[in-house]
Amino acid sequence: MYAVVKTGGKQLKVAVGETVSVELLDASPGAVVTLPALAINDGDKLFTGDEAAKATVTAEVLGHGKADKVMIFKLKKRKGYKRTRGHRQNLTLLKVTGIALAGAKKAAKAVETAVVVEKPAAKKAAAPKAEVAAPKKAAPKKAAAPKAETVEKKPAAAKKPAAPKAAAEKKPAAAKKPAAKKTTKPAEPAE
Repeated sequence: MYAVVKTGGKQLKVAVGETVSVELLDASPGAVVTLPALAINDGDKLFTGDEAAKATVTAEVLGHGKADKVMIFKLKKRKGYKRTRGHRQNLTLLKVTGIALAGAKKAAKAVETAVVVEKPAAKKAAAPKAEVAAPKKAAPKKAAAPKAETVEKKPAAAKKPAAPKAAAEKKPAAAKKPAAKKTTKPAEPAE
């Protein structure tokens, strides 16, 4: 059995016992939340519309955390405009505890699109909680890449002295060959 629920402006397919990350919910760890169902599949039949809206999908809040960093880069070509920003989305870790159709529970009424939060009745023995993704520590900032000024320069190779120009000028002007003349065939006399 699985259900498609709506939370945080997104749709998510969940099954009983799964642990999922959703957009941040205003609920403390250990609280039970009810998510609005859009569709439910019980293995034989798919329920949608009013039947799914009357169903309940409950989940326990395991904790809160942050997603991986997403880099935002803006660039305008040939204008000298560059902007780099980072963003980490706040998340809530949920464990789906139950999916029930309206016929199974009379207490389940039409679920609105808002998330309903129920406070835990009494704290039982400390239940083992799933690990929430620990926030990643920022890597130490690296020094700026060295500019072209710090690039090692190889010593210039010893250049051979240029040939003296006087040697090139010693050739007499007459030594140059005249351009070849084109020869044309004489036209054959007409008979």
